[in-house]
Amino acid sequence: MHAVRALARSRAVGLVVVCAPPDGVAEVVALLDSHGLDGKDVRVVPGGASRQESVRLGLAAIPAGTPVVLVHDAARPLVPVEVVDAVAAAVRAGAEAVVPAVPLADTVKRVEPQPAGPEPVLDTPDRSTLRAVQTPQGFDLAGLVAAHEKAVAEGVEVTDDAGLIERFGGRVVVVPGHEEAFKVTRPLDLVLAEAVLARRRATDAY
Repeated sequence: MHAVRALARSRAVGLVVVCAPPDGVAEVVALLDSHGLDGKDVRVVPGGASRQESVRLGLAAIPAGTPVVLVHDAARPLVPVEVVDAVAAAVRAGAEAVVPAVPLADTVKRVEPQPAGPEPVLDTPDRSTLRAVQTPQGFDLAGLVAAHEKAVAEGVEVTDDAGLIERFGGRVVVVPGHEEAFKVTRPLDLVLAEAVLARRRATDAY
């Protein structure tokens, strides 16, 4: 619900398509019905066996002729509305694909993976050229649909949609992300998310 609200708060978003687990569609619909979203058009479709397949099925639910689509992860429930707006604006301004990202705070080492024991360092990339990518990612709808169709035909699997555009020779640009658009995957992330929500509620920003 937090992830859906994060998108629905943006004036740039007219339709939200939720890709739910195939056996959980009714549960997701009931959850959405119990939380009003100020008249936003929200649709729920069954997802697939992978993230990539779920996105492809979600794209099929978007009306033809829609110029811009944003692909968002439910695991990033606290993305600020200004990030959503910035991604959408960059696509409307002519970008083929847009990702929000933040600079890395830590030094990064590229290593030779080992099943056990110490891993040898291969090199240290220049941190100033690296970014940690977030969502929502924004795309020209027709271009993203074409990339997914090509991926199916060629059996290509990638971890995000921007990677799919890159794989087929497209150009991806970065806009500033936000530290609150972090991914909630570990117990500590839940603690941070609760703290962010508490602060937002205290300032009437949520």
